[in-house]
Amino acid sequence: MDPSDAPVPGWATDALSDVYDPCCREKGISVVDMGLIKSVDVAGGHARVELMLTSGWCPFASRVLTDVQEAIVAQPGVTTAEVDIVWDEAWTTDRLSESAARLLRFLPDPTAVPDRDAYIATHRTQTEEAS
Repeated sequence: MDPSDAPVPGWATDALSDVYDPCCREKGISVVDMGLIKSVDVAGGHARVELMLTSGWCPFASRVLTDVQEAIVAQPGVTTAEVDIVWDEAWTTDRLSESAARLLRFLPDPTAVPDRDAYIATHRTQTEEAS
């Protein structure tokens, strides 16, 4: 099995649950909830983290890389860490946790909404009920 296909270890998920992309910090959505962590592998005290970005143009990428690295190095048994961005696979909203998907509002493809006014009315009703 390719290490990048293995689930992220629980200790790494816990360590990274307080790391935020600055765009999602105010909503309390961590890099874990965003589904940005593809893999974490440790050998001989050195951790290698594969990180996905929501966009290749993310202006905060270097900040997120540093925060992820610092959170991983702070864990027992980890002395060094490298964080590599995965470029050969695109991040999609399917990677969001259920809680993150509820907090973020994604509009459907306009061609999938035959009655725009009804869609907006339904969405507004759901938003008002949640408030």
